[in-house]
Amino acid sequence: MGPSYPSGRDVLRDTVRGQRRNVALGSLLGSGHQVGEALVPVLIGIVIDQAVTDSDTGALFLWLVILAVVYVGLAFSFRIGAWSGEKASVQAEHALRITLVRRVLDPGGGAEEGRLPGAMANIATEDAKRVGAVNLALMFGISALMGLLTCAVVLLRTSVLLGLVVLLGTPVLLWLGHLLSKPLESRSEAEQERAAHASAVAADLVAGLRILKGIGGESTAIARYRTTSRDSLQATLRAARAQAFQNGMVLALTGCLIAVVALVGGRLAAQGSISLGELVSAVGLALFLLGPLETLAWVNAEFAQGRASAARIAEVLATPHSVTSGGQSLPQQVRGAVRLSGLSHGGLREVDLDIAPGELLGVVATDPAHAADLLRCLSRQTDPEAGTVELDGVSLRDLDPAQMRTALLVAEHDADLFEGTVRDNVTAAAPDSHDAEPAMTAAGVAQVAQTLPDGEDTAVSERGRSLSGGQRQRVALARALAADRPVLVVHDPTTAVDTVTEARIATGLREIRKGRTTVLVTTSPALLAVTDRVVLLDDGRITDTAPHTDLVRRHEAYRAAVLS
Repeated sequence: MGPSYPSGRDVLRDTVRGQRRNVALGSLLGSGHQVGEALVPVLIGIVIDQAVTDSDTGALFLWLVILAVVYVGLAFSFRIGAWSGEKASVQAEHALRITLVRRVLDPGGGAEEGRLPGAMANIATEDAKRVGAVNLALMFGISALMGLLTCAVVLLRTSVLLGLVVLLGTPVLLWLGHLLSKPLESRSEAEQERAAHASAVAADLVAGLRILKGIGGESTAIARYRTTSRDSLQATLRAARAQAFQNGMVLALTGCLIAVVALVGGRLAAQGSISLGELVSAVGLALFLLGPLETLAWVNAEFAQGRASAARIAEVLATPHSVTSGGQSLPQQVRGAVRLSGLSHGGLREVDLDIAPGELLGVVATDPAHAADLLRCLSRQTDPEAGTVELDGVSLRDLDPAQMRTALLVAEHDADLFEGTVRDNVTAAAPDSHDAEPAMTAAGVAQVAQTLPDGEDTAVSERGRSLSGGQRQRVALARALAADRPVLVVHDPTTAVDTVTEARIATGLREIRKGRTTVLVTTSPALLAVTDRVVLLDDGRITDTAPHTDLVRRHEAYRAAVLS
């Protein structure tokens, strides 16, 4: 039986269930507020009949005191009820954000496939906010229904005809409001899709701003974003028109219902069937109806937008994992033996390779795409199409991805830095109480720190943009070394540093990784020169394995890849 994936309805249901205590408290107090609001016109009618008509000053004073007490209760119930509803809303929003981030960061991956980071950020913020707001809308909806019910009961006691007008008219109005919310739901989903795409394009352009300026592509980028932003604007305007139409129609229908209540009440008063005070109460209740009915129209709109956003969240949560968790575990002491058997993936064809524990191996791929395919399989971002990758005799397919990555770390060439200090970045994945100084020295970060205003404590901006390319590479390499994994795979860690620094890093890397398995996927002669041997990956297959100097002498393809 396959895994069960959530739907938009499941997301909404679980969101409400998670906050049922706050929603229940808010609904109880909100209902009390609505009941009190509905009783105000009734109390005014009683004042007119018992105090004003009979000129009874004592009764007038008594009922005014009662009215004052009711208003104090109204203020208290509204304040606490609204606070409970808002709390339910923001807590649900927070819980959804955490759930989404947990899914995106799941070692099995998959959620980020086909989605730009900006789109994911929009789903985790705007969509989570709209779904969380369903709790607040539910609370106000229940309170409004209690107000309508109270109004109907009072009118029934005053006149059966007046009560029936409210009891029969309200469900019809709610049904019409639900029908009118359908276009808003579909247009709201389109609005969020376009907004997410616009955010993703903007984030993508900002990330590549330096490159765009370098190649003179600003005008093309601006034109692209203008088109995307215009599409988002059109979708937002369509959603706004749908919401405005719904609100206008519901308001018009509500006005018709209020007019009918006032008309029927006036005729009954003219016929003497109800008193003057009851007529005032009926008219006051008719005007009171406007509040709950407008609230229900707003609730319908919030539910429509919440359903659309919940569907988008469910789509992310329901994304299948790129890799699944196996049932085996690694030995307590990982030796670091890596074996590739008949590995085929992307451009790779039947790759067989044994890496001994503690070996420093170089890998040169004449096609960068083949290097990327190899790294994806080693990091288990994906499972190979054929063949296996084993660590200490255990297939990576049979391991939990999170456990596997505690033993085998793949440091990507384009790894980003995080906001924080230089030292914080280096020690981000380091074991507790691990000394990061050797890693910083080996990667040349100590030299970098000497040029920074606050040394190792210098703040690093988002993605490390406050550092130069070479500085970022050295900090990223130090982070990988400080993680101290039994197996480390590093991809082109020195492409942005000068040759003298590169030679020092090569020596430091060999020294710090002595006795632990290390794979350098690179075309750098300085790094390849310190390896025990080098594997030449040509046309997706291993064509030779030998020390760097031997491969330079024997293969034209190797010389072209390494020395050109």
